[in-house]
Order: sequence, then structure tokens, then C-alpha cells
Amino acid sequence: MEGIYLDHAATTPVHEDVIQAMIPAYREVYGNPSSIHQFGRKARKILDEARRTIASSLGAGEKEIIFTSGGTEADNLAIFGVTEASEGRHVITTSIEHHAVLHAVQSLEQKGYDITYIDPEPGGEIDPEKVRESLRDDTVLVSVMTVNNETGVRQPVERIGEILEDHEAHFHSDGVQVLGIENVDVKEMNIDLMAFSGHKINGPKGIGFLYVKEGVPLTSRLYGGEQERKRRAGTENVQAIKGLETAVKLKDDTGEDTVRQYRKFKSLFLDTLRKEEVSFDVNGENAVPSIVNISFTGMNVETLLTNFDLEKVAASSGSACTAGSVEPSHVLSAMFPDEPERTTNSIRFSFGLQNTEQNVEEAARRIAAVCKRLTK
Repeated sequence: MEGIYLDHAATTPVHEDVIQAMIPAYREVYGNPSSIHQFGRKARKILDEARRTIASSLGAGEKEIIFTSGGTEADNLAIFGVTEASEGRHVITTSIEHHAVLHAVQSLEQKGYDITYIDPEPGGEIDPEKVRESLRDDTVLVSVMTVNNETGVRQPVERIGEILEDHEAHFHSDGVQVLGIENVDVKEMNIDLMAFSGHKINGPKGIGFLYVKEGVPLTSRLYGGEQERKRRAGTENVQAIKGLETAVKLKDDTGEDTVRQYRKFKSLFLDTLRKEEVSFDVNGENAVPSIVNISFTGMNVETLLTNFDLEKVAASSGSACTAGSVEPSHVLSAMFPDEPERTTNSIRFSFGLQNTEQNVEEAARRIAAVCKRLTK
């Protein structure tokens, strides 16, 4: 029985074109990009070209892109970098953020910052008016993710950006789950800082980047050299950056077709579960095509995941960072405070490069068989 991977929101397989782009960079480019000799210049050229490619994809300037080790570092650099460089002591975020954001602001809270956590509406979206109502004169940062990593619900970041246009607070968004699913234009979205990760778009792990609007104050979190215009010390990961650039190009070239395919996968998956008479509810509204979070009536998440794995179907209980944890999902707890059972019977399925219509349908049949067996 062939394994079926439905956990692309956790990580994605590296695209073959990405691998092929990285191989010559490993074999032929070994100079330090900070060195002025020909070997260093060769490495620097890769960084410069990748920075231009990525900036162009986002509607940003190349000086506004900082390479990091991934989405977590990018989120942390944005949150700590802005708050340490500013005088305000109030931060607004949501209760459904990725832990890279939540744990960072909790650390600020321990240092005396005042944090406002906004809960989502039942459909999983944040009400932008609650952000407006929470703003204060000393609000220095607002952090709201673009797409929730557990439910796939798209947040109204454009509306929040409009609200913040006349306020001095800086607007940060975790954009890890939106890249490759939607076209991102940071200027149109009125976003000051946005974090991204390579391994979510069929690029290599260990590489990401942070968009920082020119003029936004940012204190470096790492002490060392003057790389990334003194904003992120450390020798750049040239080979991974080449892979990241290739993944972004692939995303730009195939994005619309890919999203249509994911939409088809999701419909086929849910329709098959219904035909098999599985009892379930979808958690969240206005979710991106690549993610669906399902509450299975009367089930237990650990039992489900174990049995899905035995049937060679890979899925997740939510964030990959909490996989294996028996703690209820903080996202679903915030969305369904009066329905605690949803926090213990919900599974996230996410579609991507490893999927076909055939294996998506087959996965739904295997899942249905597990549910029927467990209810007997």
C-alpha cells in the first residue's frame, strides 16, 4: 500500500527543479559572499539575484529583503527587532498565531510589555474593528498572520493595514502559509514586515526571509558580522538561497494552475468523505484551497492519527510544532470555546506537490474506513 502525504502545511517535498538549481551552487560556489575576491563575488551574485527575484515577487525593493534561517527567525526578528527599536510598550496580536509569534510576544509580556490578544470570530477570522478598538497611543506593533496554519482561514490583513495607515504602530504578518497560494503584494497590503519560509513552497529547509519596509526601525537579534545590511549577522546560506529563489520562481510561474488543482483536491476529498457517509464538520470559513481542518464527530485525535498512519495516510493534529502533543489546539480552543470536543477530534489535511486526484480520493476512502471501524 502506497503512502499518501496530506501534510504539506507542515512541510513540503523539495521540487526537483530546486534540487537541480542547488547542485551546481554546492559544487562550484564555495566562496564567502562577504569576500571581495572572485570566489566571494560569485557567491554574492547568487545572493543579489535571489534578492531581486524575491523582492520583485512581493512588489518590494531588494533592500527590503532579509534572508533568515526560516519563518520562525523571521517572525522573531520582526517582533523583537521592532519593539526594541521603538519606544512604545503595547503590542496587539491574536490568540490564533503560530507559536513563533505567540511565544515571542509572551516573552515580551514577561519583560513588561502590555499585550492585547484578539480572539477570532466563530468562522476563524479576526474582526478588524477589534484591532481598531485595541489601538493606543503607545501601540508599537500589530501582528496578525495572513493565513492560519491550522485551519487555513485567510485573515483580513488588507483591512487591518488600512486601519493602521493613520497610526504609528508597525504592522507585521506571518505570511508563511500564503506564499505559493496567493499573489502577495506587500505594498497593496499595507504591511511593514512579513515573514516567509522556503520549505513551505517546495524549497529547502533552513532558509526563509523577512520583508521589512524601508524606514521601519529594526534592531538586529544576532551579533557578529555586517551581513544583510547589518540586520542579520552570519554568513549567508548561499546554496539554500539559490534553492529558495528557484522555489519562488516556480511559485510565480505555476501559481494559478496550482491553486486550481488544490481547490479540486479539496472538493474531491470532502465529497468522497460525504459519499462514504463520514460524520464531520469543517473548522473555519474562507480557508485557502490547500488546507482543510476537519472535526470528526465522536472521535479522538490521537487515535485517528495513529490509525491514519497505519493506513499510510499522513496528516496532522494542527501545527507541526505541536505534533504529538496531547494539549488541545490553541487555535480551535479560541474558535470554539463552547465546543471543547472540537479541540480533541480535529485533523488538518493539506494538499501539495505529492498529491494527485487519485491519491486524494484514495486517502479519503482510507480515512472513511478508519472512521467506520472506530465507531463500531
